[in-house]
Amino acid sequence: MSFQLRREEILNGEQLSAMLEESPARAAQAILLAAGEGEVEAQALLGQILLDGQGIAKDQPLALRWFGIAAGRGHLMARNMLGRCHEHGWGCVADAGVAAQHYRIAAEAGLDWAMYNLANLLATGRGVAVDHLQALALYRRAAEVGHAKSMNLLGRYLEEGQVCAADPVAARDWYRRAAEGGDFRGQFSYAAVLADEGRIDEALKWLAEALANGNLAFLRVSSQSLLVSRHPDIRSMAQAYCRRVSQLDAQNSPGI
Repeated sequence: MSFQLRREEILNGEQLSAMLEESPARAAQAILLAAGEGEVEAQALLGQILLDGQGIAKDQPLALRWFGIAAGRGHLMARNMLGRCHEHGWGCVADAGVAAQHYRIAAEAGLDWAMYNLANLLATGRGVAVDHLQALALYRRAAEVGHAKSMNLLGRYLEEGQVCAADPVAARDWYRRAAEGGDFRGQFSYAAVLADEGRIDEALKWLAEALANGNLAFLRVSSQSLLVSRHPDIRSMAQAYCRRVSQLDAQNSPGI
């Protein structure tokens, strides 16, 4: 797709997102223009590219400001991102309690990502009192509207029978849906279930997917659990996980 942007033309959020994939620097200028003219999707998108440094200099405090502007106009993902900023200290002092307030607003309005993020705080007691019943309810709500990461965590509650009746059949189904939805932790969870069933070839397929998609922290922990598997082929897969951990470690190490 080729974009012929006139100075007076204000693109909508969908057009800006498409442009961002093709030319981040050019898209950033269009996003700045649209945000300044009051396009709320552009305001939320401007917050994101400032946070990521995509096509524009990274500026977390300014990202926080634009998320606040869009959130104040009812943009739910911008409200969720305000929560993320406050949870992680991006452009502000980290405060999980403030993050929970923002997540709750967006979750109550129906945003699946906010349900997931609020549930994570409730499950771990960060910024709020531990409340596994409420966390489970939020994971279930998000899972039921298609949120893959929530599907995996709902599966874990059901597998372990934590604050609910244990239901391994339902847990297996949620793990499968999380895996098929692209969540690397769900892919790993589903692989574990398949391995327990003796379906090693299928388990290896999903372990390979999790390897391709997983981040460093996940791969570091999961590689250790694979190393002690009773299945030789899965122990062999652990070596691939360890190699990937070494690669990512090297990429993240400062240059000499």
